[in-house]
Amino acid sequence: MPLTLTAPRLLRVPAAPPAKRVLDLAGAVALLAVLALPLAAVTALLYATRGGRPFTRQPAAGLAGRPFLTWRFDTSGPGRTGALLERCALDGLPQLLNVVRGEMSLVGPRPEARTDRPDRLLVRPGMTGLWQVSARSDLPWEEMALLDRHYVENHWLGMDLAILAQTPRAAYRQRLA
Repeated sequence: MPLTLTAPRLLRVPAAPPAKRVLDLAGAVALLAVLALPLAAVTALLYATRGGRPFTRQPAAGLAGRPFLTWRFDTSGPGRTGALLERCALDGLPQLLNVVRGEMSLVGPRPEARTDRPDRLLVRPGMTGLWQVSARSDLPWEEMALLDRHYVENHWLGMDLAILAQTPRAAYRQRLA
């Protein structure tokens, strides 16, 4: 059965519960603490192999369309380090800084610079989401849009916890692909 885009059911999504922000902040700080040494090692390696450019910042539209820049490891250019980071889904780990700053959430629609899908702008973009645990980048744009819309219209803390629990396995599956 082919997926089709439909008009959003909701004109306004209720504000995220304070527990979601607590989960985001606690999770991001805990991950940054646990991953501090590996993140520092990757940053140093990229700095050495990229001529001083370990990070890139990409424009994105956040909650209510507010523009911000997402942090990512710079994986462009020659070399195995960037390809390995992308393949292991580690290139986006610096986005934990965006989560701490309140620009992103741990779970939400994929961050994009585009603002032509206003339903996505009703919640903060996420580091992971339904698109990642469903099939990652293997999905056509239309299906990713439907997953984003489903999340926006139906999200709750239990869904976020389920998505977070499935993310490492989804990233591992992608690495094997």
